[in-house]
Amino acid sequence: MIFFDTLQAATAQERQTLFSLPVIDEALAGVVSQEGYVAFLTQAYHHVRHTVPLMMACGARLPHRLEWLRGAVCEYIEEEYGHEQWILNDIAACGGDPDQVRNSRPALSIELMVAFLYDLIARDNPVGLFGMVNVLEGTSIALATQAAGSIQQGLGLPDTAFSYLSSHGSLDQDHMATYRGLMNRLDRQDDQDAVVHAAKVVYHLYTEMFRGLPRAHQAEVHHALA
Repeated sequence: MIFFDTLQAATAQERQTLFSLPVIDEALAGVVSQEGYVAFLTQAYHHVRHTVPLMMACGARLPHRLEWLRGAVCEYIEEEYGHEQWILNDIAACGGDPDQVRNSRPALSIELMVAFLYDLIARDNPVGLFGMVNVLEGTSIALATQAAGSIQQGLGLPDTAFSYLSSHGSLDQDHMATYRGLMNRLDRQDDQDAVVHAAKVVYHLYTEMFRGLPRAHQAEVHHALA
């Protein structure tokens, strides 16, 4: 079995756990409060703003034998640069405060996820960062575009509130095709093991982030009591 397929099989349980969350089903159906959508964007900001720094750190640590992968990292950095600003713009279009989000602390799960990835690069195997790519871009392909349309219809928000979600569904399809080819070139067991391990950890922490998001019925109760 080629490694990309091995990776998907090895993380199938973690992926299923994430995709079976009620909050994911609700998002796909457009049953999301504006509070919940802004909360999601806030956590997205807190990990997306680290994408480029993480990739830069990874590229610097890759050994010479993986020079071909370093080149791919450079291309990825160029494509991902500035996406955290898209998220802040979306938050502003929802009536949120981008400065407050910029200066806030992430949820514990996102803080741990980012810290784990920096430590993985610095102390363990930098190739493992591609486990994060598998989770975040794979999830984006499966959920982003469909959820964006459903959430927008449900909340009646303008297109300018969905630049991050709407763009990443199609953008990440292209990325994932490239990613598949890169992963299938990894021929050392230690590199493959690092990617699988990181993907499992990121799936777990990303799932915890979604579990902590406000759900639509909770927002309704909160406003009724306020």
